[in-house]
Amino acid sequence: MKRVTGIAEADKDLVAPSKASFMVNCRVADLHALIAELRKEGCNVLDKTDDSEYGKFGWVIDPEGNKVELWEPAPGQ
Repeated sequence: MKRVTGIAEADKDLVAPSKASFMVNCRVADLHALIAELRKEGCNVLDKTDDSEYGKFGWVIDPEGNKVELWEPAPGQ
């Protein structure tokens, strides 16, 4: 993981299944490799990923039940 890029208030749909009113966003270098490693370590990684013009996104639930967004920026960003 490179760095935390932000903590923002989010609507309930974005943070579900977390009950928090925010979500941490972390910029990562290789989303799919990180997700594979987190799964191997037994982390609660959500099945859904998203590829968009902004980059690749994945999500993991931390030990306290908060949803964390993993973001690999699109090339050139």
